[in-house]
Amino acid sequence: MSTAQRLAKNTFILSSSNIIVLILGLLYSMYTTRYLGPERYGIISFALAFVSIFGIFTDLGLNALTVREIARNKKLAKKFLGNLLLLKLIYVILTLAIITIAINLTGHDKVTVDVVYLIYLSIVVGAFSGIFNAMFQAFERIEFISMGNLLSSICMLLGAFYAINQGLDVMGYACIYVFSSLVVFIYSSIVFHKKLFKFVPEVDRGLIRPTLAEAVPFGLTALFGMIYTYVDSIMLSSFQGNEVVGWYNAPYRLVLMLLFIPNVINVVIFPVMSRYYTSSPAFLKLMYTKYFKFMLILCLPIGIGTTLIADKIILFVFGESYTNSIIALQILIWTMVLIFAGAAFVRLLESTNRQRVITKISLICVVVNILLNLMLIPKLSYVGSSIATVLTEMVLVGSVIIFTYRSGYGIPLSAMKDYLLKIMFSSLIMSAFVLYLRSLHVIVLILSAGIVYFVSLYLVRGLDDEDILLFRQATRR
Repeated sequence: MSTAQRLAKNTFILSSSNIIVLILGLLYSMYTTRYLGPERYGIISFALAFVSIFGIFTDLGLNALTVREIARNKKLAKKFLGNLLLLKLIYVILTLAIITIAINLTGHDKVTVDVVYLIYLSIVVGAFSGIFNAMFQAFERIEFISMGNLLSSICMLLGAFYAINQGLDVMGYACIYVFSSLVVFIYSSIVFHKKLFKFVPEVDRGLIRPTLAEAVPFGLTALFGMIYTYVDSIMLSSFQGNEVVGWYNAPYRLVLMLLFIPNVINVVIFPVMSRYYTSSPAFLKLMYTKYFKFMLILCLPIGIGTTLIADKIILFVFGESYTNSIIALQILIWTMVLIFAGAAFVRLLESTNRQRVITKISLICVVVNILLNLMLIPKLSYVGSSIATVLTEMVLVGSVIIFTYRSGYGIPLSAMKDYLLKIMFSSLIMSAFVLYLRSLHVIVLILSAGIVYFVSLYLVRGLDDEDILLFRQATRR
């Protein structure tokens, strides 16, 4: 099977499963936010934000490094696996101590503290599932990751139905996360044992120190990313209360769900880009150029369309108690646009051993985000946090693109201008359609607008002959 065909197969498998995951996630959000209400949903959101930041210490870049190194040399797999297990066990214990101290210093009530502990337990189980997923990704067995994601979403939705039927409180909802992570761990460990190789613990002490040294930049980047993604929820909880956190996180969850698109491509393309960095620079350039173009094709119409019909989306998904979330969605959706636009450049730097650059940029973004939140939350509440999130992402993506160009990996500006003009024109046609038929049901309107956009893009040749040729090669049996 050719590289193009393998990429297409893995992308199709992961995309198909993630579309189902997205639908299940939307259903989960609809039932959960309506049942819990902004106040109790704010508690869950705070716990997820708090634990997500500290949860990075259960991995600290080990999974990302594993994918890159094993993609280049499969013989390292068994040694990496034994070391990963040992290191993660140490990390998990240390992280529990940090979380225990931190959450008890915040002054939150007992229910919130207990919810944080339960969510952390699910993160711990997920950390060990992550070892198997890193191996699946390195060996390009993406179908196993897809099934794990699907299982997790099914468990979460079934758990929500059970919680609502039984009238469970927020603690009951926190238990859903633990149950879901346990199911995925059991599945992943069984599949790994049967489909890849039997796990016999093998620790190579000589590999531990260089592994830690190389993994830390990945881990710090993830940590800084988590901080500027979730610190706003923690600050809102402290300054404004849990109800405001609920209003802010409802639309933010929708935005984060959309990130499954670049995440799918990242999972599929990262090991391949890492491999071709040393063997085929020309193919590497083709990959990140097309990646960037396809992300633009998707993100701009989503950003514009969501801004135009944010009220219909919020009322349909969350209900009238979340009317205050409309403006937050109109702002936060542009975070998604920026993440899409910068995804190819971030992955390029990581696959070419420049992860330390992203770490430094991410640290700057943490400082920027905290300062912006401190300035904007007292004046604008959750709207201020939304603005801070978008501005922070602008700093990150802009810095990454500038560094990429200075490193000689930039996409020709003439080509970028051509992409943007055709995509913007098609997006404007779609926008006119949306505004004219805004009275349609939100689902019908979104589907119809998507059709109008892609037809317009095809007519203006937004997809060129090379794109079509690559698609045909990828789908050829």
